[in-house]
Amino acid sequence: MRTGKGARVGQYLALLGYLAFLAFPFLWLISTAFKPPRELVSLHPTWIPRNPTLANFRQAFDEQPLLQAALNSLVAALGAAVIAVLVATPMAYVMARHRTRLAKAASGWVVVSQAFPFVLVIIPLFLVLKNLRLINSLPGLVMVYVVWALPFALWMLVGYVRAVPTELEEAAAVDGAGKLRTLVSITAPLLAPGIVATALFAFISAWNEFFFALVLLKTPEKQTLPVVLTHFIGAEGVADLGPLAAAAFLATLPSLVVFAIIQKRITGGMLAGAVKS
Repeated sequence: MRTGKGARVGQYLALLGYLAFLAFPFLWLISTAFKPPRELVSLHPTWIPRNPTLANFRQAFDEQPLLQAALNSLVAALGAAVIAVLVATPMAYVMARHRTRLAKAASGWVVVSQAFPFVLVIIPLFLVLKNLRLINSLPGLVMVYVVWALPFALWMLVGYVRAVPTELEEAAAVDGAGKLRTLVSITAPLLAPGIVATALFAFISAWNEFFFALVLLKTPEKQTLPVVLTHFIGAEGVADLGPLAAAAFLATLPSLVVFAIIQKRITGGMLAGAVKS
């Protein structure tokens, strides 16, 4: 019993340490965003600003087009999430229900593609988008994000599809429902947690993505928020720390809000009790 309690205490301590490790950068970012210039260069920094100010936020909006950049990021992230889910859902259903050699090969491609570095694929993608005249455009960036998110989206949804009892689909077939009707009316509602989780992954990945947006978008009016944040760093590598922290804090809020809203759907067991064992 003592060994079990000691192990449990050790697990809780490790969990608390891990949470503190994750929370420290974000909490320090918030603190920095509200500090005046004197406190930013203080030799004795504090967690809580002594004289909190909103000047960093005003300066950030005055120096850079944050609203336009946020709108561009929102369009790219939402477009990538919606298209990735619409494409991945039927493909995942086929891969999960028809385990042919082609499906196994596709599953292998999903795993291998995750190991590709960004630098390896950026030149082919750039050439393809150039031929399609989609360089320096949000539709071209959305296309890249969909291609990049699709393998992992497939991998996630295949697992969710396999968790759906086949007895439900067999019962629908007995009642005369076709494959499409079964997918739309029976399987898709039960896949809601998986679809939401996949859309969240695609949205956050596209919202935070920097490398592709930096290479493909040249016009300042079309650049996304992560690219615009780099403009707070001068030519000599000196960062305008206060406005940068304020802008970075605002950039992290959408991901946190989206996750807080739909976390119950992600963790909810919608399949519980669907089929009696």
